[in-house]
Amino acid sequence: MGYLFLTLAIAGEIIGTNLLKASDGFTSLVPAVASLISYGLCFYFMALTLKTVNLNVTYAIWSGVGIVITTLIAVFYWKEPVNFASILGIGLILIGVAILDLYGPSSH
Repeated sequence: MGYLFLTLAIAGEIIGTNLLKASDGFTSLVPAVASLISYGLCFYFMALTLKTVNLNVTYAIWSGVGIVITTLIAVFYWKEPVNFASILGIGLILIGVAILDLYGPSSH
């Protein structure tokens, strides 16, 4: 059940982050309020995740998946540029997530 809650937390973070972009610096009320609600749900589900999944694994997966999906949305939806350094950095984050998941304390 913990990984289901983690998936919901990741979805909330991704939605909230994109709504922040849509809020144009909190100048557009509906996306701004929706962003706050989305982040609230994100942290609620992350708290539920932490009942059964270790913090280091939870945070690594949450941030790693969030970064990858947010970057893809930024490039394809918001039409933001991406360069080799960005892709390399994201790749290194994913390697770190995999190492934590495979060899971290929860793997014992």
